[in-house]
Amino acid sequence: MTFRYINEKYLVPGSQSLMILGIIALCQPWSLFFHRYGLTIILIGLVGFLVTSHIAPEPDKEEDFVDEALDVLTLNENPNNDPSGSRGGN
Repeated sequence: MTFRYINEKYLVPGSQSLMILGIIALCQPWSLFFHRYGLTIILIGLVGFLVTSHIAPEPDKEEDFVDEALDVLTLNENPNNDPSGSRGGN
C-alpha cells in the first residue's frame, strides 16, 4: 500500500467525516462540551481535507502499445478465426 492509496481510501473520507461530525456537534443541544468544540472540529476537518485533497491519486496503469499490438497479432494468427465463415479446408 502506498501513501497515495491510503490517502485516497482513508484520509480524505476521514477528514470529510470529521467536518460532518463537527457540524453535528455544533448543532446538537444536549452536550455543552461538543457544542463548545464543534467549530474547532470543523476547522480541523477542513484543514485536513485541504491538505489531503491536494495529493494526487495514483495514476492508472496503462498497457503498452506493443502489448496491444501483440494481442491483435495473436488473434489474427488464430486459424479458427476464418473471415470467410467457412469451416472446411482449402
